[in-house]
Amino acid sequence: MPMSKNLLIILLPLVGSMIAGFFGRRFLGNAVSRMVTIACMLGALLLSIQAFMAIAVGDAPVVREEILTWIVSGNFKVSFGILLDRLTVVMLVVVNGVSTLVHIYAVGYMHEDPDHPRFFSYLSFFTFAMLMLVTGDNFLQLFFGWEGVGLASYLLIGFWFNKESACNAAMKAFLVNRVGDFGFALGIFTIFMVFGTLDYAEVFRLAGAGKFPEMVSFPLWGDVPTITLICLLLFIGAMGKSAQLGLHTWLPDAMEGPTPVSALIHAATMVTAGVFMVCRASPLFELSSTALSVVTFVGATTAIFAATVGLVQNDIKRVIAYSTCSQLGYMFFAAGVSAYPAAMFHLFTHAFFKALLFLGAGAVIHAMHHEQDMRHMGGLIKKIPITYAVMMIGTLALTGFPYLAGFYSKDAILESAFAAHTTVGSYAWVLGMVAAILTTFYSFRLVFMTFHGAPPKDSHARHAYDHAHEAPWSMRLPLVVLAVGSVLGGVMGHGMVGDGWFKEAIFIAPGHDALAHAHHVSAWVKWSPFGMFLIGLTLAWVLYVKVPTLPAIMASHWRNTYQFLLNAWYFDKLYDRLFVQPARRIGHGLWQTGDVTIIDGFGVNGVAAVVERLSLMLKRVQTGYVYHYAFAMVIGLLVLITVYA
Repeated sequence: MPMSKNLLIILLPLVGSMIAGFFGRRFLGNAVSRMVTIACMLGALLLSIQAFMAIAVGDAPVVREEILTWIVSGNFKVSFGILLDRLTVVMLVVVNGVSTLVHIYAVGYMHEDPDHPRFFSYLSFFTFAMLMLVTGDNFLQLFFGWEGVGLASYLLIGFWFNKESACNAAMKAFLVNRVGDFGFALGIFTIFMVFGTLDYAEVFRLAGAGKFPEMVSFPLWGDVPTITLICLLLFIGAMGKSAQLGLHTWLPDAMEGPTPVSALIHAATMVTAGVFMVCRASPLFELSSTALSVVTFVGATTAIFAATVGLVQNDIKRVIAYSTCSQLGYMFFAAGVSAYPAAMFHLFTHAFFKALLFLGAGAVIHAMHHEQDMRHMGGLIKKIPITYAVMMIGTLALTGFPYLAGFYSKDAILESAFAAHTTVGSYAWVLGMVAAILTTFYSFRLVFMTFHGAPPKDSHARHAYDHAHEAPWSMRLPLVVLAVGSVLGGVMGHGMVGDGWFKEAIFIAPGHDALAHAHHVSAWVKWSPFGMFLIGLTLAWVLYVKVPTLPAIMASHWRNTYQFLLNAWYFDKLYDRLFVQPARRIGHGLWQTGDVTIIDGFGVNGVAAVVERLSLMLKRVQTGYVYHYAFAMVIGLLVLITVYA
């Protein structure tokens, strides 16, 4: 049986990963390992584009392939299959497109690192896991890819394992995601318990037909609405993967990995998995107004939270990381008001300009000899004008400048929230508008601090500035391609928010017509985001170009507020006090009491001490004299006779 082209899309990155991982260091070397993984990624990308053109442009029918039977246990049957519809092919182009560019970019960025085979193997494995996630036709295959990207993120964030902060960040990402994944797993268990299957088509058919118990019993809560419970449990998983408020704390620390890793995780793969999952499960979420309200509230709150924190960050990558967190909030509250196509449209455009910003930041860090603090930068427009130009394009696209990518997608989300005419929708619209001001402010703050103003005065930073130069073409070429996507992505993808573009891939219940009404909102609603852009740009220009001494004065005057934002609303400190420190105390107590005192003291070492004392006592009896042994034998014989008598 010939291998399916669709299966090759998934397997090619895995093949590249295995070749580089198993044979790269010992047999192939750095150059061949890079070439193999990039070639496999290019092949997967070309096949993805072909699938996109056939299904999304050519209107070919949905593809469902059953590759093999995966698990059979009683009534539990799961196959490994491939589902290609319009939702999937959009993700294929995004994932493989950005991943291929990141692979190429990493050739130049990682040229000083000796461990290329391992790095490129991890990158390709990450891509394979994400492809498994988006192409699956059942919830278990989705979960397999879900956990795969979690594993790959742990390996990539902690790639520089000799660096303690990188190891800590990798462990933090792994543990925080375990919290979300526990809820996600419970959601999948509940789906099987309620519907008796994990197949998308069958679950959605039964849910749409109302063939499920209205209430189910949940521990400690009693009877709860079935669909609401399932959706909220699934959304907890999405909160972890997509770094929503409460389970977001791993995302900024993930910057400890190499910059290509940051671009891959934050732009097109792991963090978008939650948005994709909610859109894929829209037939379930549409049946629970409570779940949709929770998604909207959490998304909107996350958008404003991350935007406020991004205002004061000084690490260039952390600013962009919090921006990612904020933009994911936009996507979620779009899904919460049933504007799933708008959420996917923003996911599509966001992949271009956010990957561009991360890789552009990598070019800045490369030019400044691994300096990441923006306070030690300045005046780089003269040194790296190409990097400045592409980062300016990415910044304008992110902030919603007219007719660039973000202008179309972000405005579609805000208009949908306004048109929802619900309390939680209005809440999301107001916070989304405020977040738009803050997004523009922190984005141009980054540009002004990095590229404008005077060169750094610090001797080390000045030395790096004097020797700064443009990145090699292996890094510049992906930047140029992403810049083109940041300009044209909105125009190319604008049809996604049209009537029924996603067809059966996304379900919107009758009466949930926020997206349809968004096209007819007043002109002031449509152009309000541009007004927010102008406000944010003006504030950034005044504070960081016109009067650059003013931010320090404001930080000193509002010191508590500044510290509150700088410490990301103290979530890390709160979790440290609630969970980390008690866990350490419990661990220390178990070690000292359980291990040292009980196991070692009374157990292993205690038994050994008793045996030692007994052996010393017996040693005294072993004198070596025959008459001592004869005497002992006579005494023993007398005792036996006495007992017998």
